[in-house]
Amino acid sequence: MFAITGITGKVGGATARALLEAGCKVRAVVRDKSRGVAWHSRGCEVAVADISNAALLAEALTGAEGTFILLPPTFDPAPDFSDVKATIASIREALLRSAVPKAVVLSTIGADSQRPNLLNGLRFLEESLADLDMSIAFLRAAWFMENAAWDMSSARDQGVLSSYLQPLDRPVPMVATDDVGRTAATLLQANWVGHHVVELEATARVSPNLIAAAFGKALNRTVKAEIVPRADWESMFRAQGMKNPMPRMQMVDGFNEGWIDFRDQGAQSRKGVTGIDEVVCALVSKSGSDS
Repeated sequence: MFAITGITGKVGGATARALLEAGCKVRAVVRDKSRGVAWHSRGCEVAVADISNAALLAEALTGAEGTFILLPPTFDPAPDFSDVKATIASIREALLRSAVPKAVVLSTIGADSQRPNLLNGLRFLEESLADLDMSIAFLRAAWFMENAAWDMSSARDQGVLSSYLQPLDRPVPMVATDDVGRTAATLLQANWVGHHVVELEATARVSPNLIAAAFGKALNRTVKAEIVPRADWESMFRAQGMKNPMPRMQMVDGFNEGWIDFRDQGAQSRKGVTGIDEVVCALVSKSGSDS
């Protein structure tokens, strides 16, 4: 049986679905019992635990043959990442207490970078778990293709995709969340020991122009990518309610300047099977069904 955190999100949900399809037993770890009802109906055990509560999380992981660990994303961290580090400490303590033998830990492209940026939180997670005497696979996933959902309204209504990623023709490592989930499920079922880093991106890298073209196909209209000037980022992010936008800005700088990337530009990375056209088409279909 595998205990899955973040199961109500895209990657955790995809991991659980892949395990269930493979005939594995799954324990859904949720913060609120009501969030586990749908998973219980699919045959999952349900454990209620907040990932920031080490005692409850340890109880939820105890008895599992493996676990998928997802650090909740924090897009506006404290300047010293103290909020993120507190959650990481809880995860570490829970893994120690539960004695679960294997974990697939969702990490990120750029987790090995020492330069300040938003992805440092996942570097801190990897460093915190590095000395644990258990089998751990750090699954470093590329930029999620599903982030294109933020561009849905402007692409549909104005034919514009406003891009922080630039230049517009520069391909960036990306991956679909379903491929991340499938890879996590495969790793959990495999026999391996020790600590490993697994890099994952799509077969083809994706530029903002390609995302705009995918929206154009899915919406049956012309969609053009336009650069958001770097000088405007901070004021725009603060207008969105961010108190500490610098780490997010530094992260985008890393992708734009190329210092956030996989080793050997992805030559050794695993490759997902899902392309940007398929992901954007699904986003547009979902948007239409939700409206």
